[in-house]
Amino acid sequence: MKYNKINSLGLAALVASTLTFSFNIHAADKTISIDGSSSVYPITEAVAEDFQKKTGTKVTVGVSGTGGGFKKFCRGETMISNASRPISKKEMDMCAESGVTFIELPIAYDALTVVTNKANDWAKSITVAELNKIWASGSSVKSWKDVNPAWPNQPMKLFGPGADSGTFDYFTEAINGRAKSCRSDFTASEDDNVLVTGVSGDKGGLGYFGLAYYLENKDKLNAVAIVAKDKTNGVLPSEATVMDGTYQPLARPLFIYVNGAKGAFDKDVKAFVEYYIANAPKLVKEVKYVPLTSTEYAAVSKHWQSKKSGSGFNGTAEVGLKIEDLIKRIKD
Repeated sequence: MKYNKINSLGLAALVASTLTFSFNIHAADKTISIDGSSSVYPITEAVAEDFQKKTGTKVTVGVSGTGGGFKKFCRGETMISNASRPISKKEMDMCAESGVTFIELPIAYDALTVVTNKANDWAKSITVAELNKIWASGSSVKSWKDVNPAWPNQPMKLFGPGADSGTFDYFTEAINGRAKSCRSDFTASEDDNVLVTGVSGDKGGLGYFGLAYYLENKDKLNAVAIVAKDKTNGVLPSEATVMDGTYQPLARPLFIYVNGAKGAFDKDVKAFVEYYIANAPKLVKEVKYVPLTSTEYAAVSKHWQSKKSGSGFNGTAEVGLKIEDLIKRIKD
């Protein structure tokens, strides 16, 4: 199964029924269990497929959102957790209470992409202040004209990730100044394909999700250029604008977290993580995210080999972290 089949499957089905890769009839009894972010899912799914074909080790990849994944991870139910934001202080405490240690590994970069309906010919760019006006808790915005008087009196229909999503946490932190602070009257889903369908089906639609889902559906949607604070020109999401640091504040790192007790010394999990890091440059790009450089992946590999547990973020949300700063965290 390749990434371009995600749309036909729908991630909602994956939430209800964990996807099991079982291509090799001689697969070992051992199962590597993974859950978490829908944004990181395409990368891990691609790695899991390749790894199982080569080794016969069974890998399951579920999708319950970053927050939902950490709940399972901290209960010891999964060996690896996909995350589109760093682990929070509350989640770190939850893991500590259960005796779960973890190794934090950045594996790619993403650009949260604000999208509109193809018929929208007025909002080519949008400022962070305008996004805040739309998405802030208690917002009274009902139409596009409410945001900008130059825009038409077209009713606005909003679509966004659910509360268990790391994408929701990161976007609300970046745009509204506090994670999970957001108006409630929008269509929420952990399934990014539901959001694609919603925005593409409503002329006044506006939504956001990871870059890969936009690129997979760019024939149905427009990407909106983001005008950062104190800037005058909008910047579109792309590999280039993420790498050069100009796509702010919606560029973000993606992670996997490995159970330090179960994973660090388990030969199958160890082999999987090493395969993941070694093949990330090719597979991250294949599923349309932004890979780190070879030097940066070498630093991630060294961090993994050190088996150093904990987070470089200390449970604090950070917005606008550049790639070089991210790598410095795991080197320190």
